[in-house]
Amino acid sequence: MAKYAALRERLKAHLPDVRFAEALPATDGELALVHTPAYISAVAEGGLTNAEQREIGFPWSPAMAERARRSVGATLQACRAALAGEGLAGNLAGGTHHAYAHKGGGFCVFNDVAVAARLMQVEWARKGRQHRAQPLRVAIIDLDVHQGNGTAHIFRDDPCVFTLSLHGENNFPFRKEPGDLDVELPDGCNDPTYMQALEQALVELDDRFSPDLVIYLAGADPHEGDRLGRLSLTDDGMEARDRRVFEWAWQRRIPVAITMGGGYGRDIETTLRVQFNTWRIALSHWHRWRLASASPGGQNGTA
Repeated sequence: MAKYAALRERLKAHLPDVRFAEALPATDGELALVHTPAYISAVAEGGLTNAEQREIGFPWSPAMAERARRSVGATLQACRAALAGEGLAGNLAGGTHHAYAHKGGGFCVFNDVAVAARLMQVEWARKGRQHRAQPLRVAIIDLDVHQGNGTAHIFRDDPCVFTLSLHGENNFPFRKEPGDLDVELPDGCNDPTYMQALEQALVELDDRFSPDLVIYLAGADPHEGDRLGRLSLTDDGMEARDRRVFEWAWQRRIPVAITMGGGYGRDIETTLRVQFNTWRIALSHWHRWRLASASPGGQNGTA
């Protein structure tokens, strides 16, 4: 947990253009767009069984429940900001993609990405911005090294949410849930192999889906210095990954909300460096949105 505070302090010190806001807790009603009432109540009231707590990976406490709500709330705020004209916003934590509707798992209590996708669809329709028969279309680009099994299961029958995941084939979770596009990578996967797989996946995403919003899980754990990752991406490879996702979205003028996902460096500095670089690259992407918005042609102008 220390990495989250450390990342915030590093961003404040070295990227002064990053604007911070308090993460507000998600309400029961917002969580219920994805999670079952019984599970929401168990988390809120300390009713999780020992087995359920072991599956999540840490014990229940009031602070744990509050943090889980605020982690969801931060992703909700990021998505709202991105759609409202910022073009890009993010959560310094989040990416809790192992949580199912009825249970948590893999250090994930509630599924912030799933709740955000559902709520943005609701808010889009309420504001009268739905000009097509279908609701807001959301692409979840999950580049954490672990497959987002909870997210894939939640959206398995939803044609308006596209789940794309690049993950280690031999890594957790060992029982994968089929998503819309799953790309399994071998242990030791290096920069060129990864980037080729990502490029092919984005081409297929382009062919099959036209999103109004991208939620990007920018996990630090594909990095070669990660204890749990089993892949071999260098700092340059991680930077190329982030730049490609942001460039793909920018070319299509699709707003992006980012979450940090996993990161388990052999030392905390490794994870902080990778995640800081993601924010540094994201900030340059945000500046492109601001310049385009300020130009006479609006977002269709050149940046």
